[in-house]
Amino acid sequence: MYRIIILLFIVLPYGLKAQHKKLDAAIARHIDEAVEMRETIHANPELSNREFETAKMVASYLKKCGIEVQTQVAHTGVVGILKGKKDGPVVALRADMDALPIKEDTDLPFISTKKAKYNGKMVPVAHACGHDIHTSVLLGTAAVLADMRNELKGTVKFIFQPAEEGAPSGENGGAKMMIQEGVLEHPKPDVIFGLHTLPEMEVGKIGYVMGPGFAAVNSLNIKIKGLQAHGARPHQSVDPIVVASEVVLALQTIRSRQLNPTEASVITIGMIHGGVRRNIIPGEVDLKGTVRTYNPDLRKDIEHRIERLLKGITSAYGADYEMKFYYGSPALQNDIELTKQMIPTFERVLGEENAIEIPPTTASEDFARYAEKIPAIFYRLGTLKPGTVSGGLHATNFRADNSSVEVGIRTMSNLVMDYLEGR
Repeated sequence: MYRIIILLFIVLPYGLKAQHKKLDAAIARHIDEAVEMRETIHANPELSNREFETAKMVASYLKKCGIEVQTQVAHTGVVGILKGKKDGPVVALRADMDALPIKEDTDLPFISTKKAKYNGKMVPVAHACGHDIHTSVLLGTAAVLADMRNELKGTVKFIFQPAEEGAPSGENGGAKMMIQEGVLEHPKPDVIFGLHTLPEMEVGKIGYVMGPGFAAVNSLNIKIKGLQAHGARPHQSVDPIVVASEVVLALQTIRSRQLNPTEASVITIGMIHGGVRRNIIPGEVDLKGTVRTYNPDLRKDIEHRIERLLKGITSAYGADYEMKFYYGSPALQNDIELTKQMIPTFERVLGEENAIEIPPTTASEDFARYAEKIPAIFYRLGTLKPGTVSGGLHATNFRADNSSVEVGIRTMSNLVMDYLEGR
């Protein structure tokens, strides 16, 4: 009896070390190819629901790795299924593939010079949010785990998603459509992991959040209806520009004076359109903005507070209004118990000092749709090479260093192997 217990203590750590060595060797075999794919994807960005060439590359590479492939999911999405030699849980991994209508301003040798049609106009296109990193990391992880299939105690589902940045006007897309088309079925994942670049964090570090990591996003459209008149005769008008100005300022009191200060939220008006000449008081003004929250109850509460404020201000001025409040992606909730379970993996792979608990962001991510359905971890990948400068997400000078691809592959593949081992 005692001899068996001693043997277990000796063999198990040795077995784990051997598995980690195999994983390291597989990563070393595939990292150069993953970086090459990153540069190709970066130089050839495609907008949401138009990721045709990216999807072809993804599907071709997965097939080359011996992974079962499904294409044309939610337009251009690709799903790969890798079954291990041993039975066990199902782990899903997700990467987004779409780029943004932004002109890139970096000195990268593989800078994007591509253009595409967006809202009826030809515009420059760039991977200014790091989705090229996300896609190449997941492709590299797929190759590594395919090499490890004899050690896999379960199944891995690779989800390459289009349109995270939002489907074009009049179209459906993104995580919501992927789920509607069955990406979380056949087989159903037990958990899902994903990552997102963090340009303010150095390469070699990752950031994780316990609980809500990204905010819910809502779109706010307001039309203020006044009465048009000559600019020299304001007494004959109901000036919607004055009313709109009051509304913009008053909206900020919802956050600062009406809500509990411990409840984080953002209300931003980003567009004001009204008038055609300097000497004409217009009849209408359009306001468009965004609302960000973490608490789902607060999300609804803010909608009601905005409506109440609009009703009061427009009534006081003799104006009227129309309001539309659109619910986008919910807040992204990282599963706390799952995160606690996997933190030791981050610390083992990168070092305890490089696995950092970070505050949530008020940006949004439609990975939240998956996290609504199954336990999830969505962590941040440092992409800033020391000594270089990067703009923030969605900036023209956003840049992510190639060396972050290996860190992404290393963390993601180890998360999968450790989870399937039950650690």
